[in-house]
Amino acid sequence: MKIINETKKIVLAENANLADTAFKRIKGLIGRRSLRDGEALIIKPCNSIHTFFMFQKIDVVMTDEFNNIVYLKENVSPFSLIKTKKKAKSTYEFPLNTIKKYNLKI
Repeated sequence: MKIINETKKIVLAENANLADTAFKRIKGLIGRRSLRDGEALIIKPCNSIHTFFMFQKIDVVMTDEFNNIVYLKENVSPFSLIKTKKKAKSTYEFPLNTIKKYNLKI
């Protein structure tokens, strides 16, 4: 699945996986050694995350029900917690530096 920023008309990820069941949301990226450029994880529904038991730093983007960006966090380390963001409905986990590379903004 592709992730496209419609505002900027750019592809953020060519190969995104969807975590839309309870098991897939809980597992997330746990156990993955890395996300390569062009990869991502979409977690739906999701308005908070943890990076417990993960091996790599990631960039996190949260969107509302209209897919507008409502929260951005770069360089999220393993064993971190991002608390609930009320407006967020979906969370996108990207490789490190994706937010900077594509100049993503709220």
